Amino acid sequence: MREELNMVYDELRDANKKSLSHLEGELVKVRAGKASPSMLQGVMIDYYGTPTPLQQVANVNTLDARTITVQPWEKTMMDELSRGIINANLGFAPQDNGEMLIISVPPLTEERRKDLVKKAKSEGENAKVAIRNNRKEAMDMVKGMKEDGLSEDMTKDAENEIQSITNSYSNKVEELVSIKEKDIMTI
Repeated sequence: MREELNMVYDELRDANKKSLSHLEGELVKVRAGKASPSMLQGVMIDYYGTPTPLQQVANVNTLDARTITVQPWEKTMMDELSRGIINANLGFAPQDNGEMLIISVPPLTEERRKDLVKKAKSEGENAKVAIRNNRKEAMDMVKGMKEDGLSEDMTKDAENEIQSITNSYSNKVEELVSIKEKDIMTI
């Protein structure tokens, strides 16, 4: 039974790590004022009829803290790149200079900063919901083991361990969101 419990704990940790790394990926997309190629992560381009990530059809760089450049590997893709960036609803208006797209990242207003903090907190809450769902699955596994003969004491210990793991990952979510909030609100 001990081995089975350890497997439950390991599965819970793995699922929570995935939730945490998903949160980190989502928080990267919440821009904090400085231009970064990662701002365009997730932008899909219609590449000859196939939805393709922008990074697979163009080189994305930053010129300075306020400017992102997108240089396509095929000049014929300029319009598609521009359309894809606009359709991604990131609030960017790419300028075409014939060679590449230039995106000026506007400075964040106080209101926009507050909106971004809300978005970051929302992503954090989504991660916590995922972690709580992982806890529920682990608890259900322990209940099944109890029906198969797991002692009352071992069941209580397992539930406490599951709650402890859940609490530690929830705290990590809080830390990540707090760091992002400070990053966004720093002018």
